[in-house]
Amino acid sequence: MMPTPNLASDQPIVELRHVQRRFVKDRQVIPVIQDVDLSIYRNEILCIVGESGCGKTTTGKMVVGLLEQSDGEILVDGRPRDAYRGKEAAELRRSLQIVHQDPFASLNPSQTIEQILSFPLLRHRMVKDRAQLRRRIWELLTMVDLTPPGDIVNKFPHQLSGGQRQRVSIARALTVNPKLIVADEAVSMVDVSIRIGILKMLHRLRDNLNVAIVFITHDLALAKYFAWEGRIAVMYLGRIVEIGPTPDVIGNPAHPYTKALVAAVPEADPERTRSKQHMPLRSEEIPKLTQIPAGCAFHPRCTFFQPGVCDVELPVLAPAPDGQQLVACTPLTRTGTLTPYEESSVPLTSAGGLVEQTQNKDA
Repeated sequence: MMPTPNLASDQPIVELRHVQRRFVKDRQVIPVIQDVDLSIYRNEILCIVGESGCGKTTTGKMVVGLLEQSDGEILVDGRPRDAYRGKEAAELRRSLQIVHQDPFASLNPSQTIEQILSFPLLRHRMVKDRAQLRRRIWELLTMVDLTPPGDIVNKFPHQLSGGQRQRVSIARALTVNPKLIVADEAVSMVDVSIRIGILKMLHRLRDNLNVAIVFITHDLALAKYFAWEGRIAVMYLGRIVEIGPTPDVIGNPAHPYTKALVAAVPEADPERTRSKQHMPLRSEEIPKLTQIPAGCAFHPRCTFFQPGVCDVELPVLAPAPDGQQLVACTPLTRTGTLTPYEESSVPLTSAGGLVEQTQNKDA
């Protein structure tokens, strides 16, 4: 196993500083990513989790350079990304790769697997001749457990299973010897029975090739399994609300949103299921990105809502009182404790900046 990176001294491969990303649709500005700070280190595994629409995929695409940030700064190996030019820029693009969620959509249906893997090898001059090209393709297919390679190379994507197509996508990302791979919901399109095999393969690739992996998923149980020796970043409505070592985030969640996610994870043991404490939310509705509540965006749903604080002050990431993670929760970082909100104590619509119930219902 690769040693865990020293986050205090190692230089990140990619660093996001106060990054924002906005989209415009029908003349309306949609703030998809808001003030995200994130560092990704060599050989580490970082999982980004959260509900659909929270900005996970957009963050991953900005990490590899498929999307530009609207504001903020992205550094690669300590240098601003836009400072790379010419040959350095080409090397930068090769060093950061992505595996998309749907392999059927990301693989060219008119090309064989050999042609798909040949293109990046030839385009970036990673091989010298046809013999070396063939050996490298065989090596890549073996690396991702597609054996024997001779049974795969002449097939088209539609002739493969979902799991095989995703392995081809991973092999394609490996053709250019990247330092970092973003795996965007890389196992969500495959059968549950083969997910573990792909995750184990990614672990092995990380160990053998010294590659960092950013694993994007909405499944907290999957993140727990895959990144137990790494870190988890929890996103909600475009912001990171908690980030830290996986055992701390899963075993002792600090942010109320993370607590709700952990409480919702099903348990295989019936005894644990019966004894597990359910965490109710004040609202099941997720606010729209065009109508993000003032203060903490989670406060209309939060069990520990504090009127006059959560609906007014924008929380920032700070050390959790009990754990190694960072958490964006003003009441917790200020007082060290969370107190359940009593609905009867303050009318819902009277707290300053709080979105009214009718607005939440429309969100």
